[in-house]
Amino acid sequence: MVFKLKSMKYQLFLICSIITFYSLSLFAQNEEKPSPYELLSTYYNQDFSPFAKRNVYLGLAFSLDSKNIENTDYLIEKVLDGDRVNFNISLKGGYYLGDYAMVGLDLEYFEKKFNGNTFKSPDSLYSNSITRGFEITPNFRSSIPLTKNERFSFFAQLGLTYGKGNTVIRNIKNIDEVDKSYASDYNLRLGISPGVTFFVMENFCFEIQLDVLGYELTVSELTENNEAPSRQVTQKVDLSIDVFSLHLGLGYYFGSKMRKK
Repeated sequence: MVFKLKSMKYQLFLICSIITFYSLSLFAQNEEKPSPYELLSTYYNQDFSPFAKRNVYLGLAFSLDSKNIENTDYLIEKVLDGDRVNFNISLKGGYYLGDYAMVGLDLEYFEKKFNGNTFKSPDSLYSNSITRGFEITPNFRSSIPLTKNERFSFFAQLGLTYGKGNTVIRNIKNIDEVDKSYASDYNLRLGISPGVTFFVMENFCFEIQLDVLGYELTVSELTENNEAPSRQVTQKVDLSIDVFSLHLGLGYYFGSKMRKK
């Protein structure tokens, strides 16, 4: 009889424990949880400091443009039908020598291809061309926060760009007549490029950058059908807002001073 009484007490204790645990679980589930936006905002409101001295910046930008062209007039030719593909990728890096002041280096590789039928008076031609090149840009960037938590900011970048590109063109007419051209372009540009930075997830950000002011020197050399090469030197000063110079990219900031102490 005593054994049965103890067993009943044990069962009652077990049932009460289960009910209590279940009640606490329901209470925890009913508590309001912060939304993803609130979690991200909290991160930036706790002394976030991406542009502090000794922080490091890494960036990536790329673009791909593919076109199918039919009966389109250009300056010296008409494209009857063809495919044009342009591709470029940029790698960026920087180091903050002081608060909001960064020295950096940008590396870019680009490639342009065209295959199709064109008309150059008085002949119709099958044309294919490819251009490959690179650009190196040491630069200095100054950032100005537009919000108190520095999540959204404006920057101005001064850069000196050196680039080189090689182009090979083959025009075929009447099956057996082939014209070959080889061109080399050397480019030097000093320019100012403003932009904005917006942090979307912890230390990751989106960047938009635009070329607005610059001086550019281009030297072009062209060789056609193994004849003596021609040479052309072009200088240009531009002050404009050109949407075709818009650069979109991703950035990542890290370092020991991402948080103010």
